[in-house]
Amino acid sequence: MPAAILDDISHRRYNPLRGSWVLVSPHRNKRPWQGAQEVASKSELPKHDPSCYLCPGNKRAQGDINSKYDSTFVFVNDYAAVKEQQTEYDPPTQNGSLASRLLRAESTTGKCYVITFSPDHNITLADMPAATILPVIETWTKIYTSHLDPRSSLAQVAKPTTYPPSATNGNAVEHSQQQYRYMQIFENKGQAMGCSNPHPHGQIWATTSLPEEPSIELENMRKYRREQGGCNLLQDYASLESEKGERTVFENSSFWAGCPWWATWPFEVMVVAKEHKRALVDLDQQNKEDLAEVIAEITRRYDNLFETNFPYSMGIHQAPLTGSNEEIEASHLHLHFYPPLLRSATVRKFLVGYELMAEPQRDITPEQAAARLRNCGGKLYRKKLR
Repeated sequence: MPAAILDDISHRRYNPLRGSWVLVSPHRNKRPWQGAQEVASKSELPKHDPSCYLCPGNKRAQGDINSKYDSTFVFVNDYAAVKEQQTEYDPPTQNGSLASRLLRAESTTGKCYVITFSPDHNITLADMPAATILPVIETWTKIYTSHLDPRSSLAQVAKPTTYPPSATNGNAVEHSQQQYRYMQIFENKGQAMGCSNPHPHGQIWATTSLPEEPSIELENMRKYRREQGGCNLLQDYASLESEKGERTVFENSSFWAGCPWWATWPFEVMVVAKEHKRALVDLDQQNKEDLAEVIAEITRRYDNLFETNFPYSMGIHQAPLTGSNEEIEASHLHLHFYPPLLRSATVRKFLVGYELMAEPQRDITPEQAAARLRNCGGKLYRKKLR
């Protein structure tokens, strides 16, 4: 356990993955837990919604018709944040002027996909057994593989992919016209996270730039690897947490999942490969099945915690699509779950005041959060209401 004094005093915890700090104020959470008493929420959604842009066989906003898919379904986002083709932008050369130093911009192009997790409109990952989450992981892997730089060492170990498949199965993923730098796979679940459609789905953005969050993590993992003689930061961290146990929520032979020492959000969870897996393509069949199990366990525990469709943003961080050998070897596959709920289905945590102006702060400790999530296993609460 952490030093007992840390349960009583305000203190800061270091995040070696970002090189940043979080303020922890456990004394504010000493009062007994008396969360709001709320009725468990039921799903009132139909299995198929004829007005949903993501349901099988339906027309989307731009007029395209979804295939009558029975598993995952992938298409290029009708309202993509980045596009493959756009007007060229060449930053003006201003010979060291103030404007050139302080008013910088660069062009970014890319491709955005939507991936539905299931044809059923009225479920989420928490409702899905691991066996039905496995095709989602397979689809993530195939799309990542199809965008890899063929010169990358990852491309040498990646299994041949059927992507881009024929449009007949609805998964019209086309070859990219250029080599992208990074692929961000993520899911926003719930209206609280800005999700505008309840149909179970996520997104995949491939861009010519390396985004800031994975860039910061990658730099710190590279630094750790250099300083520790080739050791991997997150592999070491998963081993340490698995041994200690107090922040573990769930683990199997391939992955550790728990509330990280440096967590900012009250019930933040990180999933880390126990062995050095640089990206999805490094996972064998057992690894993929274990990852599906972990995702099922974490999302179900989230929903059981407050007996509600628990909102979160989840994202996968892994090796860049193209990069130096040092970047690729320092990368380590992991997932972040960032949920906003604090005390009940309706009481949220907001990053305001001190957290916006100074640094992140939390009251409930990661150890307390992990213990509560560990105790939320078992059958999904919604199935008990039927």
